[in-house]
Amino acid sequence: VQLQASGGGLVQPRESLRLSCVPQGIISGIRVMSWYRQSAGNERDLVASLTAGRYRTYADSVKGRFTISSDSRKNAVYLQMDSLNHEDTALYYCKFSTAWGDIWGQGTLVTVSS
Repeated sequence: VQLQASGGGLVQPRESLRLSCVPQGIISGIRVMSWYRQSAGNERDLVASLTAGRYRTYADSVKGRFTISSDSRKNAVYLQMDSLNHEDTALYYCKFSTAWGDIWGQGTLVTVSS
């Protein structure tokens, strides 16, 4: 099963974007849904995670600005990003941690530029 990530784009500072990650096929045993990001020259870092559909964690740099959510019917995960700034520019990846291992989506590029 592949994960299809979308929603990236070019925005100005203080604007918003909503990323989506939808599995292309049937998937079960999802334990954790996560969003990571990787900017040029840096490692891939955890941005937000959602465990068992209820427990949310966020990187300190995005707390209060980003919100992770899911749609259990679609097994989709979303990342609402508000008050974007230049430091949020990165390639964003979704990841599902399942009972059978991790599945990564392809990246979707978010560029924040004035």
